[in-house]
Amino acid sequence: MFFISVSKTIECVLCAVVFALLFSGCFYKLLGILQSSGYSGTRLIKWSHKKGNLVFGRHVLLALLCALACAVIALCFSFAGEWSAVIGFAAYIIFFSLFIWADNRVALRTPLTLTPRIKRLIVVLTLLNAIISYLTVCLLNFADSVWDNRVFTTLRYCPLSVFPLLMFPVTLLANLISKVYEVPHNKSFVKKAKAKLNNSNIKVVGITGSYGKTSCKKILADILSEKYRVLSTPRSHNTPMGLALAINNNDLTSYDIFIAEMGARHVGDIAELCEFCPPDITLITGICPQHLESFGSIENVVKAKAEILKGGAEAYIAPECFTLFEAYSGVKHCADCVSDMVCNAEGSTFNLNLGGKTYKAHTRLLGAHSVRNVAISALVAYNLGMTAEEIVAAIEKLDFIEHRLQLIKSGGVNILDDGYNSNINGAAAALEVLKSFEGRKIVVTPGLVELGVLEEEENTRLGERLVGLDFVILVGETLIAPVKNGYLAGGGNAATLKIVPTLNVAQEELKGILQPNDTVLFLNDLPDIY
Repeated sequence: MFFISVSKTIECVLCAVVFALLFSGCFYKLLGILQSSGYSGTRLIKWSHKKGNLVFGRHVLLALLCALACAVIALCFSFAGEWSAVIGFAAYIIFFSLFIWADNRVALRTPLTLTPRIKRLIVVLTLLNAIISYLTVCLLNFADSVWDNRVFTTLRYCPLSVFPLLMFPVTLLANLISKVYEVPHNKSFVKKAKAKLNNSNIKVVGITGSYGKTSCKKILADILSEKYRVLSTPRSHNTPMGLALAINNNDLTSYDIFIAEMGARHVGDIAELCEFCPPDITLITGICPQHLESFGSIENVVKAKAEILKGGAEAYIAPECFTLFEAYSGVKHCADCVSDMVCNAEGSTFNLNLGGKTYKAHTRLLGAHSVRNVAISALVAYNLGMTAEEIVAAIEKLDFIEHRLQLIKSGGVNILDDGYNSNINGAAAALEVLKSFEGRKIVVTPGLVELGVLEEEENTRLGERLVGLDFVILVGETLIAPVKNGYLAGGGNAATLKIVPTLNVAQEELKGILQPNDTVLFLNDLPDIY
């Protein structure tokens, strides 16, 4: 120990503990962003450098306020001798508490979920803060005992104000440390899921594609549930851990079919999923330049999705992308089994071809793209043993899928919640559905993401598609410039274009606009990472 005095040692410990706990409370938003980015330090850094992100400026402001307040308070109580520095700690209590309060007031669009992993990360972060705080406090007190300068004695805890500037590196370091456990733990968890799946008789349906995966999964699960016991991956869980959680947390003997949504950001991701969860039947829902930022090219997107074909499972492929996979080996079926579609604000009616016969079907789901999702799901259900009559009856019962062109009627206003849609094809389909409604038409959107080099071009095209709507509200700063430019260049009315910083402000703006029989499309609610 540096210190002879027991009281000085106790002071160091108490000051370090109080400081570490307060400082750890300031990490809520960063942890939420880290979780949303899949615990990728690289994506967290990219988020911090995006245009208009003021997070680092807020950390600088917090540091300056703490430094100034700590110095003023300590000097005001300089008559207390060595205790003046401890009294100056009030600055950290005040401003760290204000920072935590302010962070909680602006809620994350994707709230921090207290999963076992995030709890372990919080423990690592808190311990790391405690160690760094204790060492720093000890060094400052050691310097004080060696230097023996009255001014330094009074202000010795002011240097702690630099800690807010360390929030990013500390978060990244805690994440790296936690991965020492998380990586082998996750591999073990996935290995357990693989063994459990191999020892079961459950039939696996694998679904992949650039878009429509979650919608097809929900539609197929609802249809199959009319006859079978169906387990599917929850929400948009489509990673190895997402699949493993669904497998390990359920009794597979209680189910007949497991529907596994399989996502990818790089070539090899689907192959990894199929290795531990080999599908018996597969679906490819569609291809577009989604995640081009990580794939690099549309050729790599196709190559990655084609990995689901390598196991020899029978594959059903959306007709609009079937030709992209003709060169790949495997048993492939083009899901071109619908005709005479009539889509309007009341739902969709169409002819469905199953087993060489045509059946009239109806669903309350909106848009031609929804009908295509129903069609490919119907073909798989037919392959799995359902009769055409059972499938048509199940299609009639299908309900809206949450946040995927979900129709909500409120106060005489139609709300189209397409918050999870962030791809080119889905955006075009959603706008077609919006235009099928009577009354005024309004869109609220922040633009489209993860399109790599095509991001500006495609958002400009999105802006052009918005021309003719009664009101356009663009949200945020990241992507709205090309959307705005495309809208105005295409002849859009500048007087009915609004630009707002957040979705909450957009909702307030709508209160002054909306009238009965209006329809509002919420097109893509970008997560905080963007």
